[in-house]
Formats: sequence, structure tokens, C-alpha cells
Amino acid sequence: MQVSDLERLYDYAYWANSRLLAVVGRLSPEEFTRIIGGSYGSIRNTLVHTLSAEWGWLERCGGPARGPRLKAEDYPTADSVITVWTKVERLVRQYLATLSDQDLTHDVEFSLGPGATHIIPRGYLLQHAANHGVHHRGQVALMLRMLGHAPGDFDILYYDDEKLATERT
Repeated sequence: MQVSDLERLYDYAYWANSRLLAVVGRLSPEEFTRIIGGSYGSIRNTLVHTLSAEWGWLERCGGPARGPRLKAEDYPTADSVITVWTKVERLVRQYLATLSDQDLTHDVEFSLGPGATHIIPRGYLLQHAANHGVHHRGQVALMLRMLGHAPGDFDILYYDDEKLATERT
């Protein structure tokens, strides 16, 4: 794995997030917090979980500290989540720019709450964080559709097509 591979994954993730969050930003506060279903219940809860996890993995890998897990109730509006996500995107991009390919092979020791300690290379953990967001973007997209808001397509295929078309012109 190379840093450029991770930069591509995160660039795609933030491209997809921008498309998704543009639709989320048009929700009423009631729609944003409405319990619909899924693992975290609401669009807000799912987004805050995803944001908290991404920042948490960044911290575990040696990036800027997040502090305690983010709490959904601290984010009453879509704009409050979007503001923090913009900050985390900047932090991730800055952190990736400091890494060498060799840095990705360094082991990171961590635990997921009480219990076993895990040791996994930094690159794998950063890859996991980007992939984790894909899963939850799909959940949010379904919840948006259930509320009557179609977020459009944001598969990596569309990202690559758009990016390659721009590079060719």
C-alpha cells in the first residue's frame, strides 16, 4: 500500500460526502434527527458515529486528537455536523500529506473498549476508516430516500469517471 492509494480513497470519500451532505443540509431539523431505523436510528446519529470513528482512527494512527467520542446530541443540525466534518477532512488530508509509504507499515496498538488489544499496520487502519465511511454513507442514502430526498449516485465509479474526464480536458 502507498500513501497515494490512501489519498485516492479519502479523496473519493470526501467527494461522496460532499454530495451526500449537500442533500442532508437541506433537511429540516426534525428530518435530520428523526428515528428511521438502521444501526444508529437517524441520519444525525449515523453521521456523527461515522465522523467520530474517522477522527478516532486518525488519532489512533498518530494524527490530531479527537478527545472523547462525539455525541449525537451535541449536533442538533446538519450544519453542525458539516462544519466539523470539514475540519476533519482538512486534518486527514494534512496528516496523509506528512506520511511516507514506509510509515504505513508501522504497527499501531489499540483496543476497542475493554478487552483485547489489537496490533495492525497504520495503513490498514487508515484504509479501514475510509471503508467504514462507505458503509454508513449507504445507510444515510437509504434513510434520505425513505424521507423522499434522493442523494444521487456516489459510487467510486462516478468519482473516477468525473475525475478522469476533468484530467483529460
